[in-house]
Amino acid sequence: MPEAVVCRELGPPESLRLETIAPAPLGRGAVRVKVHAAGINFPDILMVAGDYQLKPELPFTPGVEASGEVLELDDAESGVAVGDRVIVRMRHGAYTDEVVVASSQLTPLPSTFDYAEGATFLAAYGTAYHALIDRGRLQPGEVLLVHGAGGGTGLAAVELGRLLGARVIAAASSEAKLEVAQARGADHGVLYGAEPFREAVKRITDGRGADVVFDPVGGEIFENSLRCIAWGARILVIGFTGGIGLARTNLVLIKGASVLGVRAGEAARRNPALGEARIKALLAWAQAGKIRPHISHRLPLRDCATAMRLLIERKAIGRVALMMG
Repeated sequence: MPEAVVCRELGPPESLRLETIAPAPLGRGAVRVKVHAAGINFPDILMVAGDYQLKPELPFTPGVEASGEVLELDDAESGVAVGDRVIVRMRHGAYTDEVVVASSQLTPLPSTFDYAEGATFLAAYGTAYHALIDRGRLQPGEVLLVHGAGGGTGLAAVELGRLLGARVIAAASSEAKLEVAQARGADHGVLYGAEPFREAVKRITDGRGADVVFDPVGGEIFENSLRCIAWGARILVIGFTGGIGLARTNLVLIKGASVLGVRAGEAARRNPALGEARIKALLAWAQAGKIRPHISHRLPLRDCATAMRLLIERKAIGRVALMMG
C-alpha cells in the first residue's frame, strides 16, 4: 500500500502525518508513477500553513514536484512507456511513494540526473528561467543581482545568469552559501551582515548599480535593492521568504525601473507554449551538463517536517529532497 504525507489541519510542518493510503484508480489516459524522490519547496510550507494562494481542500498531500518510474498507463499513445524515468509536475500531492497523473504532467528525466536531482529541478529552474528570460529580458553583459543565492531558486538564477552572459553578483547569508554560488558561476559574492549589500553592489559596479534584481526574499531586501539599481533596471519579485516588501515608488520613477511579478506556474497554465519552450530549453541545458541542482540534504519521507525546517531556518544550501523506500 502507498504511503503519503497528509495535511489534515493547517499549521506548521510538525502537524503533518505519514499515512498509508489506498492506491489511486488508474483513470482514462492516466499514468501511475512509482515515486523515488520529491522536492521541498517554499510553496509547500506556505500551503500547509494556509498562507499560499492555492488552498487545497483538506485533507491533502503537499509537494509540487517529484521524480520516479512509470509503473502503469491506461493509454499506449500517452507518449510514455512502462519503465520510463520521469519528472512529475503537480500543484500538490508529491510527498508520497506513488502517484497517478495525466501524461501531460510528465517530463523525461535527464540521463545525467539521479532521481533526487530530477525531483528538485523544474520548480526552481523553471522559476529562474521565467524570471530572467520571459520577464527580466536579461542581456549579455548586464549586471544581475541575485538575493538568497544560497537557496534553490537563487542558485538556479546564478547558473542561468552565467549561461546568459550576465555579470552575476550573488548575495547570501553565509560564506558556505557564497562558496557554492561562486562555484556555480557567480562573479562576485556579497555576505549579508558583513557590508550593506546596496553599498557592495555600488562598489562592485563603480556606482552604476544592477540592471536586473532577482528577489525571492522581499522585506527590507526589496526596498534596499531599489537603492542600488541602474537606469532602466528590472526588479523581479519571486517571493517573500523575508516578508512583504514595500515599494518606494519615487525610487522606481527616478531610475526608470520596472517591478515585475514572477509566477512561472501560472504563466505556463495561461500560455502552455511558454511553458513548453521553457522545459525544452532547460532539458537541453541539463542534458548537456550545463545546469544541475545542488542538493544539500536527502531525507526519508517520514522526516518531511525536518526537511521543511531546513528551508524555514535557512540551513539548506540549494535544494532538499525527500527519498522514498
